[in-house]
Amino acid sequence: MFKNFKSVNKCAYGRGSFAKLGEIISEKRHENQGYFLFLVDDYFQDKEEFKARIPAESNDVVEFIYTSGDEPKTSQIDELRDRFLSQKGLPAGVIGIGGGSIMDIAKALSLMFTNEGSSVQYQGLNLIKKPGIYHVGVPTISGTGAEVSMTAVLTGPTKKLGLKCDWTVFDQIVLDPDLIASVPRNEWFYTGMDTYIHCVESMNGRLKNTFSEAYGYKAIELCKDVYINEGYGQTAINDEKLMVASYFGGLSLTYSEVGVCHALSYGLSYVFGTRHCFANCVIFPHLGEYYPEGVKEFNEMVEKNNIFIPKNLSKDWTDAEIEKMIDVCWALTHMWKHAIGDDWEQKLTRQKLKELYLKM
Repeated sequence: MFKNFKSVNKCAYGRGSFAKLGEIISEKRHENQGYFLFLVDDYFQDKEEFKARIPAESNDVVEFIYTSGDEPKTSQIDELRDRFLSQKGLPAGVIGIGGGSIMDIAKALSLMFTNEGSSVQYQGLNLIKKPGIYHVGVPTISGTGAEVSMTAVLTGPTKKLGLKCDWTVFDQIVLDPDLIASVPRNEWFYTGMDTYIHCVESMNGRLKNTFSEAYGYKAIELCKDVYINEGYGQTAINDEKLMVASYFGGLSLTYSEVGVCHALSYGLSYVFGTRHCFANCVIFPHLGEYYPEGVKEFNEMVEKNNIFIPKNLSKDWTDAEIEKMIDVCWALTHMWKHAIGDDWEQKLTRQKLKELYLKM
């Protein structure tokens, strides 16, 4: 296996580092049309104290993005790109402040500012033609690994698939544990479990390697400190651990691959718009035959933290909806090859996938 992926160029880490964002981006302000586009999770729209800390200058734009509904769509990226190019021209840079969806929107938008046509045509590996503009990620919730990954996951008209290339990776990230202190408890769990599942899947498949295992095992150790070991829970020190675990989990999957849970999750998210991290938590408890130790620990984490995981969702699903979910996840060849092997199509059937979905 040969992988030669680009990593984040610069990473500012530590409490209070968000206060340095204005200084960090100042050297880029002369580029293009000289304005920065701040994409901010709408959770902060009525948080006046936080808004005052965003280092936006008079020519900059602060755009609050609704993230509580469906995941990012190709149509959303195309609309944002066209609107800002027509109104203000090419920005000096894009700053994403929020969770995984905001991270992916910022990454995708930076690419689409310099690439013609719809983002639909770039869903896949190394399809982007030109580097994007300068882009910075500031996560305010930890777990997705989007701050370090080379993928901007988007839902398009026919599939959920990322814009994936070296140019997707952020030029700069700012990891400030203070920013995740107020995350609602369920979201803190669901998103953190994305890191845990990333690592379980990356280390249980044919693409696992010493590099991915080094990051993955450490991330799992940190997740266990946050969710089940002595001193577990939402504490200041655990905020730091979860933020680092998210970063390491993103690196683990970058140098390996995700597997069964993520493939099924893409189908669930595509058909019902289910948030990715929540979808993973719905699916993972039913994958004991693939990840027995991981599922056992996951269930312990759910119980210890008194987290709600819904059951019997499939009773309301139609056959057509299930078949569409199967279509979406069946197409994720790279995940199945990692999880099951090159002969996965001989080992896996559509009926098996239907049975897994019906357990949910």
